[in-house]
Order: sequence, then C-alpha cells, then structure tokens
Amino acid sequence: MNDQSIQGLESMGEQPRVQLVRHELRRRQLTVVAVERLTPCMIRITLGGDELEGFTSLSAGDHIKVFVPDGAGGTTMRDYTPRHYDPVKGRLVIDFAVHEAGPATQWALEARPGDPALIGGPRGSQVISGPIRSWLLIGDETALPSIGRRVEETAADIAVTTVVAVPGVDDEQTFKTQAKLTSHWIHRTDVTDSVAIIARLRELPIEVGTFVWVAAEGAVTKAIRAYLIEERKHPLTWLRASGYWVKGKADTKAKFED
Repeated sequence: MNDQSIQGLESMGEQPRVQLVRHELRRRQLTVVAVERLTPCMIRITLGGDELEGFTSLSAGDHIKVFVPDGAGGTTMRDYTPRHYDPVKGRLVIDFAVHEAGPATQWALEARPGDPALIGGPRGSQVISGPIRSWLLIGDETALPSIGRRVEETAADIAVTTVVAVPGVDDEQTFKTQAKLTSHWIHRTDVTDSVAIIARLRELPIEVGTFVWVAAEGAVTKAIRAYLIEERKHPLTWLRASGYWVKGKADTKAKFED
C-alpha cells in the first residue's frame, strides 16, 4: 500500500468503524463438559450450565475472565477469548494456550468433565465493521482463539490472510470457513522473536481496505506494529495491535500509544 492509495481511501471517507457495545457484567457458575488436547500447545475446554443463558459475545476480540485457584489457597483470574458459543446447545468453548505455565494453564491441564468453572463477562465487545475488503491477522498461539474465530465468522466474499507463530508443525490448526483463507505458519523457538514474522510480512502485499489485527507477546507485537506503521505506512485507523502477554510477567498486557 502506498501513500497515494491510503490518502485516496481516506479522502473518500472510507474508514472502518470500531463500535464498543457494553454487556451486562455478571459471573456465571458453569461446569466442564469436555476437555480436548487440540494441539500440543492448545487445550480446548467446553463449558455448559443454565447460567450461560443470556451470554453475549459479539466480536472475535472479546475477553472473558476465567477464575482459577492461585496455588496459594486463593483465587485469581485470567483473560480468555470466547472461542465459540452455541446458545441452542448451551455450550461455550474456550481454548487455553499452554505456553508459560501459570494458574490458568495449570487449571486447564487438570480440568476434567464435571469440574466446576467460574467465568465473568465479557464486559463489552469491540465490533469492527465498515468497508473492509480483507483481513490480515497476525499473532502467536495465544491469539489463535481470536484468529480462528475471526476466520470462521468472516463472510465468503472477504479474503483473510493469517500469519501465526507456533512452536512446531503439530501446533498448526485448520479452520472451517467460507472466507478466502491464506494461512502462513511460522515455527519459532523464541516467543519474543519477531524477525521471522516480519520477514514473512515483507513478502505479503497489504492491499487498500485491509484491516490488520495483531496480538502476541508484548515485545513481538510492538515490533510488528512499528514495522506496519513505519515501513508499510499502514494507517492507524486500519490497525489494532495488542500485547496479549509479556514474557516473565504474570497477567500483564502491553499497551501502545497511537
């Protein structure tokens, strides 16, 4: 995308819309229905229960709080994406990335059908809409629940490109979607290394009308965001970047100034 193309798009008033929709904030006492080791680095847990009635999640970027034992006799909470919700069956799917072992990872590793589960939220949904012609989704395994949901919910006439860093080939996932999907998998050893992801991005075109969404370890997200803005000149209105986690720091997210 060159500067002239960006200016032309913005001069026509064609901008994506990001709408924040608030939800009733409540806790729900649920039950583990099923546990599946989706890949070596991902555990899928399905929850059910009468208190799921009224649950609302409007965006692939939503987060709920999962309350788990903190290992010291108390309770802590962590953010997770509602991967899929079926209101008819009353089932909520959450994928847990097994990277740096913490209380939530430990809970997911030990979870069995019949176990109790407590969640809260989501507090709200950031609904992205407007003249989006394609998506570029970038992240690591912690972003896969959001990326997978976005891919599966995207309409048939929209192109989606994913660039995801995972530990190895066995951690790659497949998605059922009507969208025009192109997947790029990066196999990495260092979770804070953005070099391979940026190298792959340099090989990819970013067409006018592409919304770019990035979520990974904080240092990786920061480097990718800088590359997109400084080298690719991608407009901030067409970009969302989140540091989902920070290596060595529990329950910490990286924040970036626009």
